[in-house]
Amino acid sequence: MKLRKIVLAAAVVATGASALVAGNAMAQAKEQFIPVLSYRTGPYAPNGVPWANGYVDYIKLVNSRGGINGVKFSYEECETGYDTARSVECYERLKGKGASFVQPLSTGATFAITEKAPVDKIPVVTVGYGRSESADGSVFKWNFPIAGTYWVAADAIMQAIAKKEGGFDKLKGKKISLVYHDSPFGKEPIPLLQERAAMHGFNLTLLPVTAPGVEQKATWLQVRQNRPDYVVLWGWGVMNSTAIKEAQATGYPREKMYGVWWAGAEPDVKDVAEGAKGYNAVTMQHGAEPNSKLVKDVLATLHAKNQGTGPKEEVGQVLYMRGAMSAMLAIEGVRSAQERFGKGKVMTGEQVRWGLENLNLTQAKLDGLGFAGVMRPISTSCMDHMGASWARIHTWDGAKWQFTSDWLQGDEQIIKPLVKNTAAKYAADKKLTARTPADCQS
Repeated sequence: MKLRKIVLAAAVVATGASALVAGNAMAQAKEQFIPVLSYRTGPYAPNGVPWANGYVDYIKLVNSRGGINGVKFSYEECETGYDTARSVECYERLKGKGASFVQPLSTGATFAITEKAPVDKIPVVTVGYGRSESADGSVFKWNFPIAGTYWVAADAIMQAIAKKEGGFDKLKGKKISLVYHDSPFGKEPIPLLQERAAMHGFNLTLLPVTAPGVEQKATWLQVRQNRPDYVVLWGWGVMNSTAIKEAQATGYPREKMYGVWWAGAEPDVKDVAEGAKGYNAVTMQHGAEPNSKLVKDVLATLHAKNQGTGPKEEVGQVLYMRGAMSAMLAIEGVRSAQERFGKGKVMTGEQVRWGLENLNLTQAKLDGLGFAGVMRPISTSCMDHMGASWARIHTWDGAKWQFTSDWLQGDEQIIKPLVKNTAAKYAADKKLTARTPADCQS
């Protein structure tokens, strides 16, 4: 009898433990998990940190509002150091926790994870970076370069330069040098710039810089010798401030320099300050937005309660806003998925992929999310994974960034054929069958 009671007691304990485990699983199942691949250490940390702070703060802000239809978000950061191998390790470690999507924050890592995403069924969201040809959703079913690619950035820069010169026809015979990070990221604009050079007759010189870019004296010696009419800077992290300092040392006019949107934030110019005055960079949708509703909401909801992720002073700066925008776009993909697959439910990666393919962020929706005056509408589809191709130029005035151009839209007559042809080559190399619009209906 005593033995029977012990067995019964054990059974009750086991049942209770099972119920507890099930309860925890159910509790966890009500949270949508987001892996956060970030770099807060190393030579890229000054730029990586504000992006990550904006990204995490936006997740916290959404949770403070009750999540999406009651579903809150959990997240875990993994330090990558902007290293491709470490980024892939982070992805592999975190994907099993039910990743809704992944944002690698590295073009090199994007190239590596692109091969894994179709097997793992996890969307790869690359807001303003990654593979430019992945805008083609017929081939890249799992990649989402939402809001703009490097070909859009390069084209917007060329439009700005052409306008300054009085038209594209005035570029004939001009010399333009591309100073670029010698990596997949840095090489992305080359096809677009080569296409523009062939069309308009300017001479393009390619000047690679070895990562992380702290030594550029030889590069800028070439700039001084070649005397280009313009320099396009495709850098990241310490490479950017180093380039601007070298330009100053060699007497190259900063007003004739145009950076990509990863070379146009406060960490790139603050140490040079007045010496960077006149330096231009393309911006992806947004710039520094200290007066936006989103910033006011973050300050009131998080920082006023000591729940902000980083220093209050950086809220609203360029990279902080980009991190927040990146989180918002992906989370809105979750909201879009819930509209089809069930409000208040945790979405699978495949369901989130559908949501990201069916974003319809009208201006009214963006305004409601706190992005009034910051962004233009974005609408994706099964075939178009970018959804918008708008950018502006902002210029450093010695103390802050100021918008100095109207909205610029990437020229689809140039970009679309590049996307289609490059994506088709990828599909042929990987033996993939491209989707058709009819496939999207299924």
